[in-house]
Amino acid sequence: MSNGFTLGAEEAAADPMEQFRVWLDAARQAMGVPDDTMVLATATPEGRPSARAVLLRGLDAEGLVFFTDTRSRKGAELAANPRGALVFVWTPLERQVRVEGPVTLVAGAEADAYFANRPRGHRLAAWASHQSQPVETRAELEARMRSLDEEYRGRVVPRPPYWGGYRLRPTEWEFWQGRENRVHDRIAYHRAGRGRRHEDPAWQRVRLSP
Repeated sequence: MSNGFTLGAEEAAADPMEQFRVWLDAARQAMGVPDDTMVLATATPEGRPSARAVLLRGLDAEGLVFFTDTRSRKGAELAANPRGALVFVWTPLERQVRVEGPVTLVAGAEADAYFANRPRGHRLAAWASHQSQPVETRAELEARMRSLDEEYRGRVVPRPPYWGGYRLRPTEWEFWQGRENRVHDRIAYHRAGRGRRHEDPAWQRVRLSP
C-alpha cells in the first residue's frame, strides 16, 4: 500500500546530497530516532562481500562519515579495497537510499574531535575491544573495562591510534520511493564530468524501472 509519496525526476533535487538531506530530515521526524542507521557493504579484492549496520556520524559536501576500529573486518577490507556501498531503509516512509563510492580515512583531527565527544564508557570500550577478533568470554571484556576505568580515572581517555573515521565520497546514488502496485519510483544519480554547472553538470539523473 502506498503512503502517497512520489518521486519523479523533475521533483528530485539536482544535487543528490540535497535530496538526501530532505529525506533524512523527514525520516528523523517520522521515526523519532536520534541515531541514523545505515548498512555498510565492503568487499575483499577477490570480491568476497560483507555487510553490517553502522551509524552515520557526519554529512558534508564531501560525503558520509562513520567511525570504527580500523583493525576490524570492515577496516581490513577497506584498506585492501577502498570502495563501499551504503543503504538506508526507512520503512514507515517506504523509502530506501543507496550510495556507492570510494572510501578514505578522515583526518586525525576530525577523528579526535568526534572521539572526544563520545561518552566516557564508549571511549574506554574502544581500548578494551579488538573489534572482530575472538575473545574467550564476556568476563574478559568486562575485566579490561574495569582495568581501563581505573587506569584513566581522573584523566581524559585519548583516542586509540587504531580508532578512526571513514568518509564515503558518493559517485552513485539511488532514491527508491514505494508506490502502489509495486510500480515504485527509482531515481538514480551518476557522477558526470566536472565543469561549469550548466555546460557540464556534476550529476545526471535518470529514472529506473522498478
